[in-house]
Amino acid sequence: MDKNNNTFRNTEMLNWMGYFSEKLNVSPEKIHPMNVCGKKKNVIPLIESHKRVMVFADESHKELCYELWEAGLGECEAYIGKGTAPGADVEKTDIKSLMGREILEPTVLFVINENTRESYRIGIKNENFSRGPIRYVGNEIRAVIMSLLDVDRQDTICIFSGESIVIEAAIAASEGTIIAVEPDAGCMHTMEENASKFGVHNVEIIGDLDENTLSGLPTPRLAFIVADKHLEDNIKAMLSMNPKMQFVIYTLELNTLAGIRPLFDKHGINNMEVMQISVSKTNHNSMFVSQPSPWLITGEAAL
Repeated sequence: MDKNNNTFRNTEMLNWMGYFSEKLNVSPEKIHPMNVCGKKKNVIPLIESHKRVMVFADESHKELCYELWEAGLGECEAYIGKGTAPGADVEKTDIKSLMGREILEPTVLFVINENTRESYRIGIKNENFSRGPIRYVGNEIRAVIMSLLDVDRQDTICIFSGESIVIEAAIAASEGTIIAVEPDAGCMHTMEENASKFGVHNVEIIGDLDENTLSGLPTPRLAFIVADKHLEDNIKAMLSMNPKMQFVIYTLELNTLAGIRPLFDKHGINNMEVMQISVSKTNHNSMFVSQPSPWLITGEAAL
């Protein structure tokens, strides 16, 4: 792995951009480049939401072609070339034909996904996630939660027991880090399956908030916490990482809701707001069925 992420210099990437622009008669502004050399970046979500993606890779992502095929992108047209400079040996193929090929040297992979709508997915359907011991929140409610998180492209967010929220946040924070706290071994395994399934490489999965576990992780801006009996301990741990931490608390329990105001006051968390979301949908008998109606509590610590 190139420790300085300098496998491809800027001029070399621009040369490759110009090469494919001329070869395919497409404007450079319609090509989305991604340099993954020595980096944890989310190639699969980018290809799923863009028609033309040019990936600069090296041996740090030697299984990239297999990962794209496993994600269901096998029918995508592709061009693959080796080296840091465009050459005559660029091969036209498709992803399924590259499935068994490892990337062992500087390589450029240009993927054309004509079937995508070039749209960002908000509220991914629950059936798309891996099963396990996890009970996923409804996708309509998750869409509202994502609007509260207001995820930036380079954001760092810590999420407690919010597996589907982790995936959507990781896709949105494509150049950031999502810290997923999963104390339960079964939920941690399912979280790992989902991260692999959706191709998000910017998720750090941890089992606890011990000092040794947190060392080396980036400082989160916001914490999303599914409230349980350890809520206060989790809040204290987050404040120790960032004294200006922003919070979004999720709960279905009225007793938990009632205790959050004094908990926020105790730890200097201000601007508390409470929202309840209620969603009803018709079933196959045309009867309205209500989903669980959570409370979402937001606040921000102040020094």
